[in-house]
Amino acid sequence: MQRRLHLIFALTAWLLATGSHWDLVQTFGWGRMIATYSQTMPLSAAIRLTFTPENMCGVCTAVSEAKQTSDTHAIPGGKLDGKVILLAAPSTVLVLETRFTPERVVCEAVSSPCRPAEPAVPPPRVLVA
Repeated sequence: MQRRLHLIFALTAWLLATGSHWDLVQTFGWGRMIATYSQTMPLSAAIRLTFTPENMCGVCTAVSEAKQTSDTHAIPGGKLDGKVILLAAPSTVLVLETRFTPERVVCEAVSSPCRPAEPAVPPPRVLVA
């Protein structure tokens, strides 16, 4: 159960970091527009009217403004001007492990230590007198 929870958190963080949440909101807006338009016109005309740039709804406008705002806050050139200093490194890292089988794809979250384990200390030797 904990592995599944880690996987859900990692997937959610990835979706939010890549801006995919705006795509989900946009899809909701398009679905709502198609449903509204199809009540008064044929489905093909409703779909055509939904995807014309002149007929943007409030959701479409909000998504486009939010995407433009997030693009202006991005780091220019993809590089930082300063240094990034990690003050407290995590003790474990979450690694996603994917295995492909003919029936399905298995993706598991595996936590692995960041630091290598201490070397084994040899056992004390017994002195025989």
